[in-house]
Amino acid sequence: MTANASYFIDRAAAEKAVTLSLPMITEAMKHKEVGESGFLYIVVMDPLRTPANSSFEEAVLYEHAVGDREKWDADYAGFARAKALVAWRTGMDGHLVQELRPHLLAAKDTVLWGSVVVDGIVVGVSGANAWYDEAFAGTVAMCLRALAKAGIAQARGKGLFLEAKQGRD
Repeated sequence: MTANASYFIDRAAAEKAVTLSLPMITEAMKHKEVGESGFLYIVVMDPLRTPANSSFEEAVLYEHAVGDREKWDADYAGFARAKALVAWRTGMDGHLVQELRPHLLAAKDTVLWGSVVVDGIVVGVSGANAWYDEAFAGTVAMCLRALAKAGIAQARGKGLFLEAKQGRD
């Protein structure tokens, strides 16, 4: 395993966290007050890949589209990635940066919000109203944190150190 990749939060865990969150997200998206696009894009970042040790592209762990991308009326993937970038770079929720720390924004940063940082777990979402994008991002991040907690509980029963995972050093 590389030093800058999370042991418990890998692509499979990120995909599972999104899958666990989708029933709530899908149901919520049926309501116009959540957002009218009917589309959503989710970006999950590796919590150990930071601006200090990787590029943004290297840090993107998992991405997921909700709805037929051929019918998109905007670049929801680009928006979600831009939101995740601000949160990843600053270590703060996008709304916090937009409203209270705008001095941390750089040229070409988005002025949209809808990303969260939960204990270092960064998730960006785009497609709904910003406050729902934020809620959906938070749901995915909390599920991911729960999966990591389940993983460490299971690992403690196997020994004092984490075993190397197949395919990682």
